[in-house]
Amino acid sequence: MISKDRWRLSQAAIVGTMLSSVAMPALAQEAPAPAEAAAAPLAAGEIVVTATRRSESLQKVPISIQALSTATLEQRQVQSFDDYAKMLPSVSFNSFGPGQSQVYFRGINSGGDGLDVGSLPTVGSYIDEIPVTTVGNSVDIHLYDIQRIEALAGPQGTLFGASSLAGTLRIITNKPSTGKFEAGYDLQVNKYGKGGAGGTAEAFVNVPISANAAIRLVGYYKREGGFIDNTYKQRTYSLDDPDPTTNVTIDNAKFVGKDQNTVDTYGGRAALKVDLDSDWSVTPQLIYQKQISHGSWLFDPAAGDLKVHDFLDSFNRDELAQASLTIQGKIGNWDVTYAGSYFDRHKKSAIDYSYYTVAYDHYSLAGGYAAAGDYYFYTKYPDGKGGYLNPNQFEYQNMHFTKQTHELRFSSPADAPVRLTFGAFMQRQQNKIATDFATAGITASGVPITDFPNQGLYPLPGFPDAVFLKRLDRVDRDYAVFAEENIDITSSLTLTGGIRFFSVDNTLYGFSGIAGLGRRPSRCVATSDSFYPCISVNKQYTEKGETHKISLSWKIDPSRMIYATYSTGFRPGGNDRRPGTPSFLADTLTNYELGWKTSWLGNSIRFNGAVFHEKWQKIQFTLPGANGQNYLLNAPGGAEVNGVESDIAYYNGGFSLTGSAAYIDAKLADDFCNARGCTPKGTQLPATPKFKGNVTARYAWNDVSWKPFIQASANHQSGTRAALLDSFVYDTVNYLGQTVSQFGFTKAFTTFDFSAGLSFGDIKLEAYIQNAFDKRGILSKASACGLAECRSNARFYPIKPQLFGIKASQRF
Repeated sequence: MISKDRWRLSQAAIVGTMLSSVAMPALAQEAPAPAEAAAAPLAAGEIVVTATRRSESLQKVPISIQALSTATLEQRQVQSFDDYAKMLPSVSFNSFGPGQSQVYFRGINSGGDGLDVGSLPTVGSYIDEIPVTTVGNSVDIHLYDIQRIEALAGPQGTLFGASSLAGTLRIITNKPSTGKFEAGYDLQVNKYGKGGAGGTAEAFVNVPISANAAIRLVGYYKREGGFIDNTYKQRTYSLDDPDPTTNVTIDNAKFVGKDQNTVDTYGGRAALKVDLDSDWSVTPQLIYQKQISHGSWLFDPAAGDLKVHDFLDSFNRDELAQASLTIQGKIGNWDVTYAGSYFDRHKKSAIDYSYYTVAYDHYSLAGGYAAAGDYYFYTKYPDGKGGYLNPNQFEYQNMHFTKQTHELRFSSPADAPVRLTFGAFMQRQQNKIATDFATAGITASGVPITDFPNQGLYPLPGFPDAVFLKRLDRVDRDYAVFAEENIDITSSLTLTGGIRFFSVDNTLYGFSGIAGLGRRPSRCVATSDSFYPCISVNKQYTEKGETHKISLSWKIDPSRMIYATYSTGFRPGGNDRRPGTPSFLADTLTNYELGWKTSWLGNSIRFNGAVFHEKWQKIQFTLPGANGQNYLLNAPGGAEVNGVESDIAYYNGGFSLTGSAAYIDAKLADDFCNARGCTPKGTQLPATPKFKGNVTARYAWNDVSWKPFIQASANHQSGTRAALLDSFVYDTVNYLGQTVSQFGFTKAFTTFDFSAGLSFGDIKLEAYIQNAFDKRGILSKASACGLAECRSNARFYPIKPQLFGIKASQRF
């Protein structure tokens, strides 16, 4: 683990380097370095990408890739992950709100990702050359001054490694340039139709310090108004017995309010580029962001549209910083790249977990645990005054994630008939997890723990009010060497082969379980470390293997290409947190793909696409267990995905029509039978619509001095299955006299966005409306626990409701 002192030193080193460069005497301006020389003009809408670790036109890369340019991001008001995910047809996700999403490509999702001690993600996330993939939830960086987003569908294991099982998402930032001074700002105010108001202030500046050095600074603040109301609710708990004299009635009156799911995001980026000579450059960069969100971002349909019944002021604080260093140069005529970083992410959250308490109160009374004789009286806590405490339970999370990565890469000349890229990679990820599930007042009641009626469930001394807790130290280590070679068999036929050899070493250490286990020496080893009440988990998982790729591309002519690819991907296995359980193994993905990249009518029409067949084996799956404790296993059998994805664009003067779509049939290839029953072969994998697409029409009067424009977009996706297990999707429960099941499926929806604007010199004004007709599209569903009573109170994650906005920007 890298110490706080070393982390501070890394920040100081970057700041010091920047200040020393500022102090350098200004030199006479010279011609730009070759890397900054003027590039050949691109066709309308054409984008240069680095998906193969080389700079190439998107139309020349034999990979299914969708790239969103700077212009596209600005024109669609893209600021966060939710904004651009709707524009990527092969991408789906589950989410609990800002900074709390799990991302999927082509339906590769079993529905159990996102746990702090669960599987690694199936999708790799990058900022420039640096992986920022994190266990649990994806990083949600505010997007400003971004060059492009690259979405690489299908396994990318040879060049991008372990967590690129199903695909890779890359955010490419604008770099410092010695060519000229430039700066700009963007100001925005907005309001949800029936919700709160918000706004954004953003700015950047690029300053050439000398002929061989430049600095680029970016800063932003965003306030997002809420749109989910917390409404009044009264509950009566039976406290696990039929005696009405012990009932406890509570309400949430002091937490009631409108538009409570607000979020504040602020941060920035500082990058310095120094050209050491004509061949070598050094670019240190520092990224910082803090995001504070309040309330629930999922609503409870039983409470009403965009309403919840919460009994806590929930919040999520997500603070991250990354210090990175990129060195680029040449040895002979070979390109050399080193990219290293230290990433630090700290998350704190408080979550209303009271539906879990409601479920257990009902379940015990109905003869569940009471009949089994295990954890009876789960909600019955004496208050020390002859009565009983409010049994509502709350979850408090405190996670500290750090990641250190290093990659060294060599590439042969790009114009040679045989081109080779090879290198080595290592990373160390650590997640220190402290989670308490607490019932307020247990410790203050003064009731000795021996007097609690719970069978084996006692609060643990030193951990106030906690009835269940986790104190875990998770470390994931990856090492790899890789190579990819391109051979021009003829001037129009190219063969590509790649391989990556990897080694992983993952450990999990600490405590996870019922607090009362601390009083059971036979099941828990005591420790003197105050961070750990005892040690119930001490596991290690190691693995070595390889993943590979072979592709053949044929350039029919300069404007048209087809390719065929066979590729594989992997995701390392790991350690289940329950004592005595085996490790779960790596899962793998095999991809067969036929794609095309074509341009027509002098590049005014672009039509790209791919058809694919994928086989997913040894699927890592999270199965709900007793008392809400999940456990991980490899599902027997596997899954298959068949699909087609495509994007098309047409440009004619000031008019453009662009769109993309995907049809994805992702389903189980075998029956999946487990302790929860059997889910049959052919069942749709969760959270992925079979069809998702978007289209945008834009007309700009570029020959008019004030450059007016109008734009309209439509987005559509079909319905999804909320969970993989049939027992989750189809089971109903008699809850308070009603037969309910809210978990099953989401419905198809279509939304429309409109915008218009004009310019006055270098100032641009724009007005927009998103989700113009306030369609209530549901992206995912979630429940507090695995019991049917919890699922009857499932909450829905909606798309953003109707949003109006006005934006002003200026470039210097």
